[in-house]
Amino acid sequence: MLDRYGRTIDYMRISLTDRCNLRCIYCMPEEGIHHIPRTELLGLDEILRICSLASELGISRIKLTGGEPLVRRICVPLVRELKRLPGIRQVTLTTNGVLLKEQLPGLVEAGLDAVNISLDTLDKETFQKLTRREELDQVLMGVEAALSYHSLKVKLNCVPTFQCEEDLVKLAAFAREKPLHVRYIEMMPIGLGKEFTAKNEETVKELLEKTYGPMRPTQETLGNGPCHYYTLENFQGRIGFISALSHKFCDQCNRIRLTSTGYLKGCLQFENGADLKAKIRKGCSDEELRETIKKVIYEKPAGHNFQEKKNGKEESHIMAQIGG
Repeated sequence: MLDRYGRTIDYMRISLTDRCNLRCIYCMPEEGIHHIPRTELLGLDEILRICSLASELGISRIKLTGGEPLVRRICVPLVRELKRLPGIRQVTLTTNGVLLKEQLPGLVEAGLDAVNISLDTLDKETFQKLTRREELDQVLMGVEAALSYHSLKVKLNCVPTFQCEEDLVKLAAFAREKPLHVRYIEMMPIGLGKEFTAKNEETVKELLEKTYGPMRPTQETLGNGPCHYYTLENFQGRIGFISALSHKFCDQCNRIRLTSTGYLKGCLQFENGADLKAKIRKGCSDEELRETIKKVIYEKPAGHNFQEKKNGKEESHIMAQIGG
């Protein structure tokens, strides 16, 4: 389906929960978190109903995210049922990797196509400072487990914050030594992320080229979203950048977002959208639900205005609550 700006919207990110087993400093506070009651989260059948109707409108690719999606034990049956829906061509997962190793066999058997693993550093002390937890070994075991499934596409996501230069360089080496892609994602000024200054793409790119040599742009399609990739000599994988601020890509945005409480959003920044859960639990028809989804897609905002912060009602939740 096309939105009012002529963009093809075929990708939906679904947050399964606001809960997480890490406390990353740019995402969740250490204490004082008021978790959403479990009864307020969308159930398996409710998610499938929304996805079935969305697929009729052109949504063909789905990303499961959180919080940390794997803390909610519906991932395996959800992936299996999503893959059975007509029109759904791809189901992927974004995870912090802590629980990945133990759940991968079921996820792969269910048909999971790809996994993105968040990993900001390989240094245990820095990992503890960033996540307030000591789970780096578990994450690395999750990465190795994912790589053992040749049918599964694997990417590492790094958000550059206060890591030292050596941290960022070492992470890139994963793409040289292993068949995966490493992506550097600019900090979004939402929730706790407002307290950090983002390292932009040029800064990280210059740093990597000092170590690994020239980076050549590639036109390969390696994912569902706006990441652009570079090749490096003797690298098995690619280095990617998602730079929503320094390289704004809203004119190419193809996604909508469903929060864990059933609110469908057209843009991460704004609260504009529709409460699908409320309609479902009031007994709405499929036709009414389909038309509501259609309206959100069509009215998707032209783009964010993080730099200006002038127009529209801005999202006020922390990242974990909106599936950022």
